[in-house]
Amino acid sequence: MRKLNLLLLMIVMMTTSFAQNSKDNMIQLVEPQRDGGMPLMQALNERVTLREFSDKMLTDQQLSDLLWAANGVNRDNGKRTAPSARNCQEIDFYVLMSTGTYLYLADQHALQLVDATDIRSQAAMQPFVAKAPVLLMFVANYDKMTGMDKDAKEFYGATDAGFVSQNVYLYCASEKLATVVLGSIHRDFLEKKLGFKGKAILGQPVGYSK
Repeated sequence: MRKLNLLLLMIVMMTTSFAQNSKDNMIQLVEPQRDGGMPLMQALNERVTLREFSDKMLTDQQLSDLLWAANGVNRDNGKRTAPSARNCQEIDFYVLMSTGTYLYLADQHALQLVDATDIRSQAAMQPFVAKAPVLLMFVANYDKMTGMDKDAKEFYGATDAGFVSQNVYLYCASEKLATVVLGSIHRDFLEKKLGFKGKAILGQPVGYSK
């Protein structure tokens, strides 16, 4: 019986879709579903802002699809689902959940653990963000914006973050999920806590509607 239980445990560990590599604190996401979903014109028609969230977690597939839709790699040359100035791909985004804060690695379609604490309630000024199971934070990484002056970095960082945010809105419309883009976030806290070089532009919670 003990051997059978160990065998079942090994099967579960081998087949889990949201497996974490304890060595480097990396979570490999399941392959995103790149077809299907709601037709574009219907998604645009149904795009809406919602501010009330259930604490029900997204499925592994939904989380994978959400992050890929936001700014994942969609071509063999490494380019993304959202455009960026001079193809700098400077928008890094962090995924804040109850289990910690993760950096999305688009080239690997994986999450890298950055901080093992739940900082959702500290990251934004609106109290409802702590209820949303996923809170995205879009950061313009200025180290990637070579050859640009301060004004250009601020301008293109803001516009490129907007493109990513709209992708999230359209994915949420297609999946009947709630989302809202947030400008009122604690930028200084996020920079100090997460240690990035650049500017936190926008936050965006995602979850089921309450």
